[in-house]
Amino acid sequence: MTDIPLPGLDPALAAGNRRPLAGYRAKHFQWSLDDGVAAITLNRPERKNPLTFDSYAELRDFFGALRQAEDVHALVLTGAGGNFCSGGDVHEIIGPLTRMDEGGLTDFTRMTGDLVRAIRACPQPIIAAVEGVCAGAGAILAMASDIRIGAPSAKTAFLFVRVGLSGADMGACAILPRIIGHGRAAELLFTGRNMSADEGLAWGFWNRLSDEPLADAQALAADIARGPSLAHAVTKKQLDEEWHVSIETALDMEAEVQAELMRTHDFRRAYQAFSAKHQPVFRGD
Repeated sequence: MTDIPLPGLDPALAAGNRRPLAGYRAKHFQWSLDDGVAAITLNRPERKNPLTFDSYAELRDFFGALRQAEDVHALVLTGAGGNFCSGGDVHEIIGPLTRMDEGGLTDFTRMTGDLVRAIRACPQPIIAAVEGVCAGAGAILAMASDIRIGAPSAKTAFLFVRVGLSGADMGACAILPRIIGHGRAAELLFTGRNMSADEGLAWGFWNRLSDEPLADAQALAADIARGPSLAHAVTKKQLDEEWHVSIETALDMEAEVQAELMRTHDFRRAYQAFSAKHQPVFRGD
């Protein structure tokens, strides 16, 4: 690949500053890596997989590490035991928060926002596979993913109002309206009610419903992982960057980065494979 940084890509990736993530050891969730597809499983099934201070921080750090992971090309996020995530643990997070001073509270809310930043900043497409309870911060994790596959059992709720807080949490007021529309997002955030799986599908929160969301998410992730990882990274970044620019600016941004991608070896491989009438093998360079 050219030494010139791609404008739509993290400079660290464009410079080739990447390393394997296979040796990463997680303490607060399970994860695996198979043929370019990573899987994170929130694993406290007896409590419907709530988050703690430590798991928030480790998830933030893990997604941050993905920015330079050369061996991860797509990721599936799911929960164990038939539920996705029930949000912040009532006793391990909400109770202590009621006793924190202003500085501690701000540190916590900034940390949770940093988790969403890390999810959106990592170059790999993220697919949420959701069954059962998907509430509070769990709903945020699904929302922040790039693609969402839900089971008919999925019940999604942005619960913040039920504990006396606003729906303005972890980017919900910015991201959720872009997925399902302003009015629908406002209803969910003001009421904290459950969004049924059928509602979520009709509103565009779910890409699709499946009786086997994890298997379908893994199959989709494997298909994406076989594609051009640099190009996927650019697509993900531009989907975020172009939220707040004019169409004219977006056209200029896309023209610049697409021209740079046309200088990659993957682009040449695709042409050579087409000419030889076989499938291209992309290598991310």
